[in-house]
Amino acid sequence: MLKKGTKLYSILKGKCPQCNEGDFFKHKFTFNPAKITTLHSNCPNCNLKYMMEPSFFYGAMYVNYGITVALSVAVFVISSVFFGLELLQSFLAIIIALILLAPVNLRLSRILWINMFVSFKK
Repeated sequence: MLKKGTKLYSILKGKCPQCNEGDFFKHKFTFNPAKITTLHSNCPNCNLKYMMEPSFFYGAMYVNYGITVALSVAVFVISSVFFGLELLQSFLAIIIALILLAPVNLRLSRILWINMFVSFKK
């Protein structure tokens, strides 16, 4: 399932979408706001330019929005149906989940966005 050469491998491992070897992000996962989405300018292995055009990753905002909406709906359903929380308590659960998962969402949206445009090459 997680074989090299698949989009899923690149996304979950944070690797270059073209070669699946080089790291996409400069830093491993962190909660440091300055390091969350810091990318290499080019792939260390195949030299793919990550910023293909100016403001390329602005499109990742739309991906992040979709992830955020899906996460909010999931947290609301879980908190109200399974835990029986009231509306205000469910709203607070959504806010807490979004704050805690913001670094994951930011990184995931960027790697998903570039994987939409770059294919694996052996």
